[in-house]
Amino acid sequence: MPITNYLAATLPRKPALSARFTLGLLAVSITAAAAPQALAQSEQEFSNGFYAGFNEDIPEVLTTTRLRQPKTRVPGSTTVIDGDLIRNLGIVNLYEVFRLVPGMVVNFVGSHTPVTTYHGTVHYEQRRMQVLVDGRTAHRATLSDMDWETMPVPLEMIERIEVARGPNSAAYGINAFLGTINIITRDPADTGGAEFKVTRGSRGHLRTFGSVGNTGSDYDWRLTYEKRKFDGFDYQIEGDEQVPFYDGHEINSFTYDSRLQMNSQADLEFRGGVVDGTNNQDRFKSGELEPLENPDIEVRDFYLQTRFNYATSDRHFFHIQAAVENFDRRQAYAVSFPDNTAQCLRDGTPLYEYTYFDNGDDRERLCFTSSGGEMAFATVNANSEDTRLEFEFQDTLLFSDNLKLVSGAGFRKDTYRSETYFNGHGNSYQSRYFGNLEYTPISFMTLNAGGNWEHTSTTDEGYFSPRVAANFTLSNRHALRLVYSEAVRTPDEFEQNPDWGYTLSNVRPAIYSDLEGFRVDTYAAAEDLDVLTLGKDLQEERITSREISYFGQFPMDSALFSLEVRGFKDELRDMISGVIQLKEWTIDNNVAADQKGFEVEASLDFPGTTLRASYGYLDQDTWYSGTPIIGADGNVDTDTQDKAVALLTRMSVRHSGSLAAIQNLPLGFRFASAFYWADEFNTQFERIDTRVSKSFFGPRYSAELAFTVQHYLNRDPELSSDNNIEDHNQFFVEAGLRF
Repeated sequence: MPITNYLAATLPRKPALSARFTLGLLAVSITAAAAPQALAQSEQEFSNGFYAGFNEDIPEVLTTTRLRQPKTRVPGSTTVIDGDLIRNLGIVNLYEVFRLVPGMVVNFVGSHTPVTTYHGTVHYEQRRMQVLVDGRTAHRATLSDMDWETMPVPLEMIERIEVARGPNSAAYGINAFLGTINIITRDPADTGGAEFKVTRGSRGHLRTFGSVGNTGSDYDWRLTYEKRKFDGFDYQIEGDEQVPFYDGHEINSFTYDSRLQMNSQADLEFRGGVVDGTNNQDRFKSGELEPLENPDIEVRDFYLQTRFNYATSDRHFFHIQAAVENFDRRQAYAVSFPDNTAQCLRDGTPLYEYTYFDNGDDRERLCFTSSGGEMAFATVNANSEDTRLEFEFQDTLLFSDNLKLVSGAGFRKDTYRSETYFNGHGNSYQSRYFGNLEYTPISFMTLNAGGNWEHTSTTDEGYFSPRVAANFTLSNRHALRLVYSEAVRTPDEFEQNPDWGYTLSNVRPAIYSDLEGFRVDTYAAAEDLDVLTLGKDLQEERITSREISYFGQFPMDSALFSLEVRGFKDELRDMISGVIQLKEWTIDNNVAADQKGFEVEASLDFPGTTLRASYGYLDQDTWYSGTPIIGADGNVDTDTQDKAVALLTRMSVRHSGSLAAIQNLPLGFRFASAFYWADEFNTQFERIDTRVSKSFFGPRYSAELAFTVQHYLNRDPELSSDNNIEDHNQFFVEAGLRF
């Protein structure tokens, strides 16, 4: 198995022209970090379940079908972001990477919760995008959301990120409804030695990273530590006042990665990690029962993953993978309530019931007034713990250069425990069978046909998600693709089987001791019982997608221009939307959408220079498709129906994109800059990032100093009125050492 050395790969050299092209394909090449001689060697050897043999100048992707394919054969548009591009642009947080992907949007909701979405069909929980880290599912099981702040993925350890744009359930099942993000970390063989980095910046930003590892003839390993601390947004708006926003975080993570080369045909991978820290939650923006203190979330996560790779020959190999993950969240806080609230709880009176005065117009909340008695105090929590167990078998068979098949099966068991969200614990199951056949009957045409059959316990039904595609190779470097796909997303356990309520504990004073252990559930707290949809069986969401796209490369005398253009038309039906709150649970299969648009990705690479651009245009037509909601006056409540539509599309934008440039300068200096924008939020998001770095090389070490400025052109928060920063110039200084 070839071994590459990251330190050696970063030292200045002048490779041959074709190798310079390979190294210059930032954001599209999966081999940029490897030395050219190692790349050539890998064409003849089995490594990490991959096979080689294609022209190394044509970027290859793995995520779209699970089959390694050049972009001229892949059945769908896939963005590949190289790890060096991430680091050279000075990207500070993992979720910021996706601003480089056409059609993807990054923003913040709630108490500084980052959200990443493709085409905006999400509000809080990011349920429609499959996120993988080295083949391991990364989203939390209980609430089906992505906690980007706590993911144990240091930016220094990213080899590349592949983003399959468009439905990818044919390869990865129901969570890949709109696409797939596959984060692939660097092989331990590429990270021998030690590396340290410290970054300080605006708004209390502190990031410390360290790694140590070793490479051997048959065993490679790496241990990493990362600490991330950040104060979040500066202030929120309460009335006409600016109030400090307590919404930062402090997260620590340890990861271990290793590979044992058992023989020339087999190797064994092992990965593990732990996460410990705190997500700060502002009491005015988090906590359903009006906390008296900041309801911080304590994070205690871990994962274990192993994968056995075996090649029976240079044309047949398989892997067996098993993983266990545990997501543990602890959130407790104190609450208070007047004596009338205590009496309402005792009597079973809904807390939001009103009492009307004689004139019939004025009213007051009966349960939130005081009759002169003592205030009551108690402790509540929103604790949750999820455990996911995954197994997967995947087989790859290369019948010939023109006929290739990948197939396999997987099983997932999610165990959720929460007295708050489920009033106990439970399990959900998914089993799947998948496959993709690539066939090239004639030299200029490649056909792909694949699908995924999956059974899930949340609906107790099975579903098939197919995809067919034809790629027409116009020349060695140009291809036109036509893709048709269907996909489903079934409701998760929190959507389908919630039992939301807060149990009172440590109730005081003694006159309220009878409320110890009392559970305040949705039926007690709801403002309008008539609109609740709790207990209603939800059905699967469906999408039908059509794509026509082009990929091409244009070699020049000393440069390479790459271009990918995607046009799409999607039909989304039975989309689940509505409000998910203790006081208002109204989700249903009630929104439909037709969307079309196009996306462009381009790069121009010279020796020492990289230029990159992305743009996405989305035309989205949405409407309410559920059962008509009848208001108190007997008429259709169009406002509530429109709210369900707006919630589904609140992250949708018509225009978005990025521009980036990286330039190597004399004396070890490097300049990089990027511009990101997205419109049709409350205000347009616009930001310019600029980074200047200086590298130092010694006989046994390399070092780097860098300074980054993020300049926000928009003066108002783009989505939430509370997400404010005082200084629109954010500064970051970093220092790193490798030896």
